[in-house]
Amino acid sequence: MARIKKKIKKEVGAINTSSLPDIIFMLLFFFMVTTTMRETSPKVKTKVPEATEIQKLEKKSLVSYILIGPPINVRVYGNNARIQLDDQFATVKDIGEFVARERQARSENDRNKITISLKVDESTKMGIVTDVKQELRKAGALKISYSARKAKKNIDE
Repeated sequence: MARIKKKIKKEVGAINTSSLPDIIFMLLFFFMVTTTMRETSPKVKTKVPEATEIQKLEKKSLVSYILIGPPINVRVYGNNARIQLDDQFATVKDIGEFVARERQARSENDRNKITISLKVDESTKMGIVTDVKQELRKAGALKISYSARKAKKNIDE
């Protein structure tokens, strides 16, 4: 006699998810380490001028930025160039306090190595930049750099 075998469907086993939390935390840690957060949101337009001789700053952690240019919201703040320190508008008189705050935020060894980078819009008048530089001199911040973008080389040269 012949036996008739019934075809039994075999169920696929469940997926092992025991290592899933490890993978998720590893990805989370990777993205936390590799991403950078914007420290301040610009409130002024800063189309920096072009330059041919540019040097990259070595330690970005020792750089503090002062933005100077026309405000983004012209209806509220007008067309005149404004100074932005951190996330707020400031006057020339506030620069001394800003430099003191930046020094306090750094370690004892790095306080004398702070560089103030001026991001100035290319259409800004030089008068306000000179006032800022004079106030930086009074505050003892003598390492100043200007932010610029690399000029495109002409094919004719």
